[in-house]
Parts: sequence; structure tokens; C-alpha cells
Amino acid sequence: MGIRSDFKAFLDEYKVMGLAVALIIGLALTALITSLVNDIIMPLINPALAATGSDWRTASLNIGSSISIKYGNFLGQLINFIIIAFVVFLIAKFVMREQKVAKK
Repeated sequence: MGIRSDFKAFLDEYKVMGLAVALIIGLALTALITSLVNDIIMPLINPALAATGSDWRTASLNIGSSISIKYGNFLGQLINFIIIAFVVFLIAKFVMREQKVAKK
């Protein structure tokens, strides 16, 4: 076997093209969900965080004079993660159901 056929066998065996497509779609989905959280969800939550006197990205809890817990951006990232995890769960559930149907 030559290097070319070995490489083609590698691509076929590990389904590299499918993984590449999934990665690209995943990155696009992440950008879309990040925009959803930053531009739509968090501005709706911002009035509740406005009691701290700042934007949600910079909202923080000051404990004493030297400790500041910056929870605003973390809250946005947490919502981001939950939405992405839920979408991945739904996709996996759909794919697994398709595989179960195909096995019968």
C-alpha cells in the first residue's frame, strides 16, 4: 500500500470528513447561540442585574475592599453552555433514535 491509499483508508476508517463537518457546524452553532445569549437573553436579564449599577457583562459582587466576584460574564457563559448542551442533547437524541430505527 502506498501513502495515498493509507491516508484514504485513515480518512474512511475514522470518518474524518464527517468529524470536520460536525466541527464546522458546531462552531457556527456556538456563534449563533452566543449571539442569542449576548444580544437577546442577557439584555432581558440586565434590568434585574441593574440593581448592582452596571451592565450584565461587568456585574460584580464586592466583598470588602479587596474582593470582587465578577458574576455577570459568568452568568452569560453559563446560559450559553446550558443552551448549547441542550441543543447537542436534542441532536444526539434524534441521531440515536434514527440508529435504533435502522437496527430493527
